[in-house]
Amino acid sequence: MTPSTHWIVGPGALGRLIAHRLAGRVPVRLLGRHRLPARQTLVTPAGETLIQTFAMTWLDTLPRETPAVVHLTTKAYAAEEVHATLAAQLPSGVPLVLWQNGFACQPALTERHHGPVLCASTTEGAHVQADDRVTHAGHGHTYIGALDGGHTERAMTLARTLSEAGLPAEVVDDIRLRLWRKLAVNAAINPLVARFTIRNGQLRDRPFRQMVERRIIEVSAILDAEGVTPPGGGGMQDWRRLVWQVIEATANNRASMLQDVLAGRLTEHEAILAPLLAAASRHQLPAPCLAQHLLDLRIRAEKLAVPPTLC
Repeated sequence: MTPSTHWIVGPGALGRLIAHRLAGRVPVRLLGRHRLPARQTLVTPAGETLIQTFAMTWLDTLPRETPAVVHLTTKAYAAEEVHATLAAQLPSGVPLVLWQNGFACQPALTERHHGPVLCASTTEGAHVQADDRVTHAGHGHTYIGALDGGHTERAMTLARTLSEAGLPAEVVDDIRLRLWRKLAVNAAINPLVARFTIRNGQLRDRPFRQMVERRIIEVSAILDAEGVTPPGGGGMQDWRRLVWQVIEATANNRASMLQDVLAGRLTEHEAILAPLLAAASRHQLPAPCLAQHLLDLRIRAEKLAVPPTLC
């Protein structure tokens, strides 16, 4: 029998959003290390309430079925450890989809996984309200591709499945570029809203607007040196346009890093800021604002009394 079940590993906000949207079209199983109610509620952007009952499995004791695809939707800092647990139990050849922010775990897991690996870069917005309730805060778009440009047929099948389920997706052959672009936008927005506990739209106001502009200058210089271009192919003006477009489109959103700070969780600061600062170091470029953010978030991580939530 051909495998058909989609495994969602790391059922946080994004994981449960994907599960809800896929349910009814393909079999879905949620896997994690924390017990969640099988009966789950999704609140749509239109305010509708959708209820689904999911098969739940402990990550350490995988079912005997072979999944059609594994969606790894943990936070970036947990992805490699969770994958190691999975890899010890999964048969070779199972496709893996990485949904992490930043650009830290994707290259490592692409090399490590014994099967096709696709990366997803999404602007879908979601946040957790309770263990049994997730809000789909805003519609977005998802780009899918392999870092080496391969596995096109698998990527097209997945993009079609997601699109039919209400999560518009398309296949691209430059997913590495898409991941860097999202990282750049996140670096200009997320640390600021997390530090000042504000929604994205408040960055348009004083004194935050000037702070955003300083970070755009740093990010633009770094990515220009790396050969990473913004949409439009220009320089800093196009990076500025992209960042402010995202801020306008997500004005009422609470960024994922802010959600983590408010919940007392670790943030994805390493996956978002460390690759940029490593590139800045390679090109001997100053990035004092980004460096200060990373230092502050590392200090916060050391002070957290709770261990990292892996999934």
